[in-house]
Amino acid sequence: MAEIKTPSRESARVAAELKVAVGRLVRRLRQAHAPGELTLSEMSVLSRLDREGPAAPGALADAEAVRPQAMASTLAALEQRGMVDRAPDAADGRRVVMTPTEAGRAVIHDRRSASVQRLALALEEGFTAAERRELLAVVPLLERLAEQL
Repeated sequence: MAEIKTPSRESARVAAELKVAVGRLVRRLRQAHAPGELTLSEMSVLSRLDREGPAAPGALADAEAVRPQAMASTLAALEQRGMVDRAPDAADGRRVVMTPTEAGRAVIHDRRSASVQRLALALEEGFTAAERRELLAVVPLLERLAEQL
């Protein structure tokens, strides 16, 4: 039988505080979602495709830790909005891969979206330049943490 590991008190404390803080941030971002903007799920998938290249829907579902049905809905919404294209997999013509379109890439790299503007203003008004650099330095750690969950 496999041994069940118990996290240290420090790791448990960090986990509890992160869960609350990140949960609050996500909730506020969702509450401020402007009509017509991509959802957080759509942005995450589009960003992944832009960063990692074309991927099959099943691989995206695994990477985003969602059910294939949920990924199908997200991809259908992105495809309907012209943000992704569906093409046969070069290695296996029976499968498809999703690729971001130029319009999809533009959305990812557009720093003018309403939600990014709100977040940027909150950072500018409530944080020093040094604090903003600290937050930016933490992003890769948060990405790595998300991948391990």
